[in-house]
Amino acid sequence: MTRSFYRRGPDHRAGAPVTFLDVRRRFQFRSIEIGRWVTEPEKQRSASLFYDALCDLMTILGGTESLVSLRGTLALQYGIGGRPGVSAHYTPATRSFSLAKNAGPGSIAHEWFHAFDHYIGEKLFGETQRGQFASKLWLGRDDAVRHPLNERLQACFKAILLDEKGAEPSELFRCSVKADKAAGIQYFSLPEELCARAFEAFVQDADVKNAFLVSGTRESEEAKLGLYPVGAERERVNGAFYSYYTALGRALRSAEK
Repeated sequence: MTRSFYRRGPDHRAGAPVTFLDVRRRFQFRSIEIGRWVTEPEKQRSASLFYDALCDLMTILGGTESLVSLRGTLALQYGIGGRPGVSAHYTPATRSFSLAKNAGPGSIAHEWFHAFDHYIGEKLFGETQRGQFASKLWLGRDDAVRHPLNERLQACFKAILLDEKGAEPSELFRCSVKADKAAGIQYFSLPEELCARAFEAFVQDADVKNAFLVSGTRESEEAKLGLYPVGAERERVNGAFYSYYTALGRALRSAEK
């Protein structure tokens, strides 16, 4: 990987190089696997990019290392387990997210939210079936566990999936359905995909900027199709995410003292 990626944020490693072992130790990922076609120079450069991106994500969310690794349950793969035509993906069965060697950059925020959406399902609803996402469950269930954090999380889903009055589908959802119909698929309008793209927008709008972490929520072809929140809707979504993750981060820091 020889591309450069725009970044504006704090120096998390005092300019020193890091390895993927440092990434795993810092965040306590369950495991990190690197593809055999990733060269040593690529490993060195990619490790620094991942380290900065994950630290930036932690900073944006106001959380801790345990939030990034989902309490050590999340595994990371780089340059391994790719799918044809897919630059990055999250696999619920193994709780791992994978980025292709040359096509994954900019996808970390999206795939991380899939992992979080999957992880948080049982915290929001108690018992859930394996592989279910909280965002999808929220559309069909009304028995969420009562907790202030769960109330804030549900406010995020409401801001993304419903209009301002909470009575009709959001404009983001409508545009996503339109894109699905045009392509003859059902993908963009899936609640887990809607929420992951909305999370991307929230992360990209933060003061800390990192194009290896997220990109494309304003100028990409998908953005031009209305597949990311815009205008007042984007402000509502960003506000809901900020409220939730600020409270979650505060709770985690208090619990980990």
